[in-house]
Amino acid sequence: MHGFVMQAIGPQGTTAVDLGHTLGVTKQAAGKTIETLERIGYVERTRDPEDTRRKIVRLTPYGMDALARSAQIFDDLRARWSATLGEDRLQALESDLRKVTPADLWRLDAPGWFGTM
Repeated sequence: MHGFVMQAIGPQGTTAVDLGHTLGVTKQAAGKTIETLERIGYVERTRDPEDTRRKIVRLTPYGMDALARSAQIFDDLRARWSATLGEDRLQALESDLRKVTPADLWRLDAPGWFGTM
């Protein structure tokens, strides 16, 4: 679950309100998750320079590293599936899975799924 939250925070950061909206949870639920990620060193909260009332949640270097490592694991896993099933069958499977899931889910299979760092 934390990986999805860290992807939603992204390289530019976000607010708890926006994170909650992106994840489809309350600001309070997003805040609890942020507290957990902050406690284990994956994120930090800083004041928004444009509005000092707001706090921006950003990934720490440790959080960015964890997310980059998880992306590599995903790529390795997908490559193994491709070697086992064949690329055509894997693409067909991914296409079928997209048909049965909501359109607004993250595209974790897309190159640059985390943006540029």
